[in-house]
Amino acid sequence: MRDFLKNVLATVLGIFIFLGLSVSTLVGLILLLATRDVEPQVRNRSVLVVDLSQPITDGKRTVGALSQALSNEPSSMQLRSVLTALNHAATDKRISGVYIHSSGASNGAGFATLKEMREALQRVRASGKRVIAYNTDWSEREYYVASVADTIAINPMGSLEFNGLSSQPLFLKGFLDKYGINVQVTRVGKYKSAVEPFLLNRLSPENRQQTQTLLQDVWGEFLRATGEARKRTPAQLQAIANQQVILLADSATKQGLIDRQAYQDEILDELKKLTGSDAKSRTFRQISLKEYASVAETAINKQTKSNRKVAVVYAEGDIVNGQGDAGEIGGDRFARELRKIRHNDKVKAVVLRVNSPGGSATASEVIQREIALIRKTKPVIVSMGSVAASGGYWIAMDSDRIFAEPNTITGSIGVFGIQPNVQKLANNNGITWDSVKTGQFADSQTITRPKTPAELAKVQVLVDNIYDQFLTKVAKSRKLDKAKVAEIAQGRVWSGTRAKQIGLVDDLGGLEAAIKAAATQAKLGDDWQVEEYPQPRGLEERLFGDQPDQAFAKLPFLKPTEKADVLTKEVIKLQNELSAFRSLNDPRGIYTRLPFTLWIE
Repeated sequence: MRDFLKNVLATVLGIFIFLGLSVSTLVGLILLLATRDVEPQVRNRSVLVVDLSQPITDGKRTVGALSQALSNEPSSMQLRSVLTALNHAATDKRISGVYIHSSGASNGAGFATLKEMREALQRVRASGKRVIAYNTDWSEREYYVASVADTIAINPMGSLEFNGLSSQPLFLKGFLDKYGINVQVTRVGKYKSAVEPFLLNRLSPENRQQTQTLLQDVWGEFLRATGEARKRTPAQLQAIANQQVILLADSATKQGLIDRQAYQDEILDELKKLTGSDAKSRTFRQISLKEYASVAETAINKQTKSNRKVAVVYAEGDIVNGQGDAGEIGGDRFARELRKIRHNDKVKAVVLRVNSPGGSATASEVIQREIALIRKTKPVIVSMGSVAASGGYWIAMDSDRIFAEPNTITGSIGVFGIQPNVQKLANNNGITWDSVKTGQFADSQTITRPKTPAELAKVQVLVDNIYDQFLTKVAKSRKLDKAKVAEIAQGRVWSGTRAKQIGLVDDLGGLEAAIKAAATQAKLGDDWQVEEYPQPRGLEERLFGDQPDQAFAKLPFLKPTEKADVLTKEVIKLQNELSAFRSLNDPRGIYTRLPFTLWIE
């Protein structure tokens, strides 16, 4: 670490001088760098603190030292680190219990991610450790995780959201019409609703049907899991959900969803007793989940050093053509990572963790080809996260086995092309264009005019061709009749449970189950170790992280949080809608992507 500081201190100092930032910020950065490799100490009778506002991602998010120093945002944790920490806590004699709370807005994780976290907490409780959950206002996502606790407490002035799930898509057609922006669409699949925000002012009947079914499946898993924990039937819980929007503390307690009402100081006193802390102490003996994860990972690495690797490759974000930015799956960049893994003799099996709504059809095919090549020499197991649909399914299907959670969102086997033009907007403001060309379709990619019927017909041929390729690939890889695939495709979105029933998924389970299956298929016994990809890319990421542009962002980055005010939530929807639109960079303008506005609230 000292050598590292010597090498970068001059560079960092120059940056700070150039930016005119304060010396105190520089000192804070140096301290951050100097202490980041120091392993936390776990004292006897400690309580592991799980903060449900902690952002959770699949792959590693490299938060650079400079970015962290300039940001007030909580750093994220990998799902696998969360699971490793909780599994280790179940057998660590120094950990006497777990305290679940939320220090801020919801982490926004999908229900499949929360399910894996919830199951790990169940294992901790089953080991005999005490699990206590406390919050002032419980959201459904937080309650889903916390329902495993021995005791769920709430502030007497608090409340519990328990009213079911909803999705309220945002439609842009009226806005586009008002400002003279026209969008023409070519698509295959009656459920392929990704283009509806540009064409309609409300849900199509097909989209309404598939969204309703999906919500019922996700909500059904919620009722089953929380009902089992709280000794209530799904029907009883549904009756509660139908009665009130928000349950106040008294009502939630009477209904048996909450065990007791308490103020935070009372909960702290209970935790002090659990840890043997002095009653006069300000707080109890504790360690955060993030800190404890490094302890757990160090202990496991000491026990399992091996030259035989199971590579876990994270495909997280929109699939885009080319290299892609941070938070995107760049087809060329991702394929390059897969080639390295294919040629790495130490890697004996691969787990592809997919958390993606899809995107570019071209990039999806580039990635899928590399997966097929790996599979010729090494087992490839897919673990689907909260979303693995459309292009996300394209890259997953050519594998030995596919794992998904019951509340995973998958399927969406369909294709669309989108052709916007700004002719009306420009003409209304005095701007016109003319054209000179040497072929009938030489200017067919322009956005200065609508596509002609002949041009749209050409695009439709491309869309139909790629859809047929999609169906053929699914039929071959999943060993299904192509007519059957055509029936369950149509761009329709399925839950993990239904996807297994119709043959799109092999097993229900999470990331850990997929990793064990990969090791088993590769016949590795107990002699293997996980290695994660993509790996950090050097000094620049160490300083600025994998999103260097955010290190100097002047405006806060809006994220979908349940505790945001209603106006902000709609602005966030619009921001994400436009962000998804900007990621559409396929060279042929053909996409395999989930509906942009599929938000579950």
